[in-house]
Amino acid sequence: MSELFTNNLKRGARVLLSNGWEADIMDNMKGDTRLARVYGVYDEVGSVYSHDIIKTQVGSSWYDVKHTPKQIKLKEQLSRMGF
Repeated sequence: MSELFTNNLKRGARVLLSNGWEADIMDNMKGDTRLARVYGVYDEVGSVYSHDIIKTQVGSSWYDVKHTPKQIKLKEQLSRMGF
């Protein structure tokens, strides 16, 4: 399988977030944030940072996703600010 980048995830893709919650991608956009239905304490739709997406489900298997240099830089900036 070719490398999976967050920018290549399409609407309907099931993903795993860094906090352990699962989500379904709700858009076909690219960039630092994605619209997703998050299944956490409550089910809700909202923006998630692309760098918080760590895996995606293809069939019954989970695969790591890669992040763009810009997404990695944003994650580092937010980490320095305490987020």
